[in-house]
Amino acid sequence: MSNLPDPNVKFPLKGHSVTYIKPTITRPDIIVGDFSYFSDEDFGKHVTHHYDFYGDKLIIGKFCQIAKGVEFIMNGANHKMNAASTFPFYIFEGWEQGVPPLSDMPIKGDTIVGNDVWIGQNVTILPGIQVGNGAIIGANSVVGSNIEPYTVVAGNPARPIRKRFDDELIDLLQKLKWWDLPIEQIKTIIPLLNDSDLNRVKSAIKAKLSAGQ
Repeated sequence: MSNLPDPNVKFPLKGHSVTYIKPTITRPDIIVGDFSYFSDEDFGKHVTHHYDFYGDKLIIGKFCQIAKGVEFIMNGANHKMNAASTFPFYIFEGWEQGVPPLSDMPIKGDTIVGNDVWIGQNVTILPGIQVGNGAIIGANSVVGSNIEPYTVVAGNPARPIRKRFDDELIDLLQKLKWWDLPIEQIKTIIPLLNDSDLNRVKSAIKAKLSAGQ
């Protein structure tokens, strides 16, 4: 099939500062799937406190929609809290202090964002958060706890507002994993993905899964 979209194009929307993130990444500890976009340029500047010695990763799935002003704060922002002072002497020149053992630091692990996640403008995501597939995060939210798949959250701290769909449709979408299909197949099911008749969507997904597609 001709005229297929290219996930390796940096600027997929002519005349607008929108970037596909994956081809802009230069660090091995930031992993982003195809077609996830950022509504600005230089996504890497919005991943902060990402120090090599912590070994944490930012992992983002495919087809995520990340608005302008979103910040991913990594584990390097966490200070040692089980001592008399939280001041990080070890990162500044002149104090000659070694980095504390990582086991003594409040490391939260990798930050993982699923597929087809919509993150609103000026959202802050704290270290070690896991965001499920299909989640929506409202603008200006501060995310400090994990988000279940297909859940809408908002606020500071971000709290669940509602599930986007009933459990049956969520389970079907999780099984379909449309974002992992070849581009040619995704193009053919876009009408299904854009259909707001959810009962019809359920029936179509069931048929596809039964057919092994």
